[in-house]
Amino acid sequence: MLQIIYMDEHLVAINKPAGLLVHRSSIAAQESVFAVQLLRDQLNRHVWPVHRLDRGTSGLLLFALNGESASSLSQAFEQGLARKRYIALVRGWPEPAAGVIEHPLARDPELPSSGQPLLESRTDWQRLARVEWPFSVDGRFPSSRYALVEAQPLTGRRHQIRRHLRHIAHPIIGDATHGKGSHNRAVAAHLGLQRLWLHGLSLHIPHPVSQAPLQLQAPLGPEWAALLQRGDWQHEANSPWQKA
Repeated sequence: MLQIIYMDEHLVAINKPAGLLVHRSSIAAQESVFAVQLLRDQLNRHVWPVHRLDRGTSGLLLFALNGESASSLSQAFEQGLARKRYIALVRGWPEPAAGVIEHPLARDPELPSSGQPLLESRTDWQRLARVEWPFSVDGRFPSSRYALVEAQPLTGRRHQIRRHLRHIAHPIIGDATHGKGSHNRAVAAHLGLQRLWLHGLSLHIPHPVSQAPLQLQAPLGPEWAALLQRGDWQHEANSPWQKA
């Protein structure tokens, strides 16, 4: 059963688990279970996905319950009226403690960027907490540093947060496509868990019928609470992050 975090007669929001595809994809043609299918069967009615999360990303996923609401919500995303926040575990300690990434991205991250038009892209980010774990990935250092970061994409490019954090040399841990394999393996061994450490935390969007502001939030899973128990985390001053 999918965790439903909000539902009315026009839309429904779920907390998607990591590893679940939103819908059928040629990239994972062998898969037969999808969020669209599961939610349709759970509600016994048709649902329309109005945005998507990568397979490895957990968190808030919004569906419309009729065609008119699907059209309205899709337009809100296209017009930049949807505001999303994500939490990510990244390599290193980003400096300074907050910043803006304005780096154009090719439309399709699965293809070489050369020859593709570059699209204007912006992500705002804030460092929330830091930790130093007692294992070495680089032989020059006896320990390894990681940080929790909040990211807010102001544009909607595919893999935008993952590609932008790689661009500033702080890739997301567990990202097999845009990350660092050595760090992915070391953290997975240290935590006893391998996943893409990216979670869609919240979405602010106008309601498709009333146009009233709708603020939705998908709670972090237990693996994030366990993450915060591993090591002496230093939480940033004035950070909205609450230690689990």
